[in-house]
Amino acid sequence: MPAGLMRFYGKGDLHFVTFSCYQRSHLLNTVEARNLFVEELEKVRDQMQFRLIGYVVMTNHVHLLMSEPLRNTPSIALHKLKLSFSRNFRRRRRADYSKSCVYTPTAKSPGSYTKGELGAPPNMGYSSLPLAEFDALPRAFWQARFYDFNVYSRGKVIEKLNYMHANPVVRGLVKHPKDWPWSSWSFYEKNEPGLIRIDPE
Repeated sequence: MPAGLMRFYGKGDLHFVTFSCYQRSHLLNTVEARNLFVEELEKVRDQMQFRLIGYVVMTNHVHLLMSEPLRNTPSIALHKLKLSFSRNFRRRRRADYSKSCVYTPTAKSPGSYTKGELGAPPNMGYSSLPLAEFDALPRAFWQARFYDFNVYSRGKVIEKLNYMHANPVVRGLVKHPKDWPWSSWSFYEKNEPGLIRIDPE
């Protein structure tokens, strides 16, 4: 746990949690990565039985406004979410890399293969995505731990929702929250479901 940070569970409060990609890297900078995170969030929310009041998925961090799970703590739920996402993300990346390796029967002398063709048998050419793209991910996807703020009033709920929904605009990703689908903005402002079910108070 970050120095000086304490958790307060069992009081019936909502929790505004923030967790970041490893070393604040922009590992969620693709549509595919953000969509997968939302998929995993919905699965884990249903498995762990917590209410999701609001969220935003940024390119290098995530904010959630959530209740405590029925039988566990937010710490356990977030550990499960982070682990589930990172495993499935890497699995999909490996699958995408494998599909990109296309055999082409071109003869090449040993030692003349490019980095993207490493591992190809002698005299067989393979075209593929550069291995650097696949190997660029750090061993850890997420920064250790997370920050947690107990939300104890309706005023604080509105404050945190507004903060989350404005985040993509403040960070210069879009000009209006409506243009960033990876948040709960559309549920609150347009009464539309968006990418994931929201549990209003």
